[in-house]
Amino acid sequence: MAVIKYASREIVCKIVYYGPGRAGKTTNVKYIFSRIPEKRKSDIVSMATKQDRTLFFDFMPVELGSFKGFHTRLQIYTVPGQVIYDSTRKLVLKGADGVVFVADSLRSRAEDNIWSWENLIENLENNNLRLEDVPIIIEYNKRDLDDIIPIEELDRDLNPDHYPSFPSTATTGEGIIEVFKVIGTEVLKQVKTKLGN
Repeated sequence: MAVIKYASREIVCKIVYYGPGRAGKTTNVKYIFSRIPEKRKSDIVSMATKQDRTLFFDFMPVELGSFKGFHTRLQIYTVPGQVIYDSTRKLVLKGADGVVFVADSLRSRAEDNIWSWENLIENLENNNLRLEDVPIIIEYNKRDLDDIIPIEELDRDLNPDHYPSFPSTATTGEGIIEVFKVIGTEVLKQVKTKLGN
């Protein structure tokens, strides 16, 4: 969970973008990176294959400035979606303060979405993180493509607990900043509770 350093008046929060391979997690982070002023961000660290698929994870720190008298920073991570990298997903998810689950709206990816959602729940439990304690936002990406799953069907399969959900198109940025603002706000609400304010 959030690291609060009282002596140095710093807060560091971790947000993880989770979902199946090629759903748009890295595209989300790259778009966010492009919209944040230079003085508020560090370089993005990406470990991708030659085919431009995330193999390990992406990482981007974002400076938020002062929050309740603390210098506040968000660390944004993505996980690899490929099935074989479960141990990496579990490790990256450890200590998450918030999760954005990026689902692929293409009908052909329906089973991948369900598998990845179940894997998220399993890995949260394996990291001793309770679903009710971690803010989760669901993003239905690739809404601009043909043969996509209707939002109602995606909600039925992935969102029976009614987490906040948003349609998006990561390649154009539609919905991306909105999702980022909502998850950031939810994470900071939890930090505020921890600080007792």
